[in-house]
Amino acid sequence: MTVDVLIPSYRPGEQLERLIQKILGQSYPVEKIIVMNTEKEYFPKGLEGKYERVEVHHLKKAEFDHGGTRDQGMLLSEADVVVCMTQDAMPADDRLIGELLEPFLDEQVWAAYARQLPARGCSEVERYTRSFNYPEESCKKGQKDLKRLGIKTFFCSNVCAAWRREPYLRLGGFVKRTIFNEDMIYAGKVIQQGGLIAYCAQAKVIHSHNYSAMQQFHRYFDLAVSQKMHPEIFEGVRSESEGAKLVKKTIGHCIRIRKPWLIASVVMQNVGKLSGYKMGQHYQKLPEKVILWCTMNRAYWR
Repeated sequence: MTVDVLIPSYRPGEQLERLIQKILGQSYPVEKIIVMNTEKEYFPKGLEGKYERVEVHHLKKAEFDHGGTRDQGMLLSEADVVVCMTQDAMPADDRLIGELLEPFLDEQVWAAYARQLPARGCSEVERYTRSFNYPEESCKKGQKDLKRLGIKTFFCSNVCAAWRREPYLRLGGFVKRTIFNEDMIYAGKVIQQGGLIAYCAQAKVIHSHNYSAMQQFHRYFDLAVSQKMHPEIFEGVRSESEGAKLVKKTIGHCIRIRKPWLIASVVMQNVGKLSGYKMGQHYQKLPEKVILWCTMNRAYWR
């Protein structure tokens, strides 16, 4: 199988070149790296044209869209599989691409995503959340898992996810305009059309964030908005029980490691998540000023 890597970037700094070098050094070779960069003036000087297998496409900030920009990049590829990554994700080793392609030997697998490991300086709560969402065991998910897993069946993160290009084009790919969550929206189509999504625990990237409760509020507001805007994917699919399960397990973890003071952080984080999510579910009833305060993506609404 041939494979390309697609990276949207914005004010990337030196980390983008480190990421490019890590990808070019993979044991399974990529055909090319497609960088969809927002605002040329912020792109690192000297990086464009430095690597033969890297092509850079610039766009204006007003033109960027989470789904539309990635879709443009997908159409620039002719590879069998395209791996989407973010500029702040770093391969943990030189086997990332090879491991991510392994599940595609099964022709029914149309998408696969990597395990995300916590970065240095990651908080204890976020570290545990990573282990909950990205466990050590690989799996494949399909229609039969909807009743058991609910919305988690659709989970497939473009922080590092591979997409089989033929069904991608046939199903219309990522939505061309979306506030957020383009990966899960398309992953929902994959499941509905009988494809499988593989989680590859052996394909590993370093990626984590220490979000505050307020940042979680904004993030989950946009998440709920994206789900509300696509009832054809998310309506009727159980979505909140996994969150409750994570809260209980994280509190239990804090007690087990004898750091009960971290429970306050767990509670505050999840108050932010739940309140943002609930408001996002009712965004149509909110005044524009309130929406602009709640969202993390103001450009989308303007």
